[in-house]
Amino acid sequence: MTDRDTQKRQAAERALTYVEDGKIVGVGTGSTVKFFIEGLGRMRDRIAGAVSSSEQSTALLQQHGIEVFDLNAVGPLTLYVDGADECDPQRRLIKGGGAALTREKIIAAASARFVCVVDPAKCVDVLGAFALPVEVIPMARSHVARALAAFGGQPVWRDGVVTDNGNWILDVHGLRITDPVGLEREINQIVGVVSVGLFAARPADVVIAGDRVLG
Repeated sequence: MTDRDTQKRQAAERALTYVEDGKIVGVGTGSTVKFFIEGLGRMRDRIAGAVSSSEQSTALLQQHGIEVFDLNAVGPLTLYVDGADECDPQRRLIKGGGAALTREKIIAAASARFVCVVDPAKCVDVLGAFALPVEVIPMARSHVARALAAFGGQPVWRDGVVTDNGNWILDVHGLRITDPVGLEREINQIVGVVSVGLFAARPADVVIAGDRVLG
């Protein structure tokens, strides 16, 4: 196991301490979350089940014997655990490297506490070194790309990737995001955008970076 994998496992194991007995847990997507799902599998008899942000995580949860529910069937959640591609000191995030950003954002919004698990290399002073994912309606790809270019970045179609919602991803390179909340709001107003991978209006409540807890 690499040092980064060790740090991811440390973060995931610490996130397990936020899981409450008898509750349904919101579960995200990604390499760090895989370690969290492994841990949930060990305590599956203590939880009521999970709500998943992706088909990939749903399959992994089911492999570990955890029942997966539709969010519409369970209402508000007490806890959502997910990873991130970048995290700033205010716990604002870039997410969507795994193309599950829209469902991730929905579950985060429906959860009382959002715990983000990352390896420390994902922590940055200013967001934007990681290309910003934007999920778009396929017919709007070129229109949205032109609008995104006006923000000073370079939108690139993630060719060959289709989200679980049947949409496409544009990755915006070259941004230095000094106002994440404002940029999230502006991109959300572009016609054809489904969601943007900025989690700033609703940041993480807690970030666990390896063995460190922020927030």
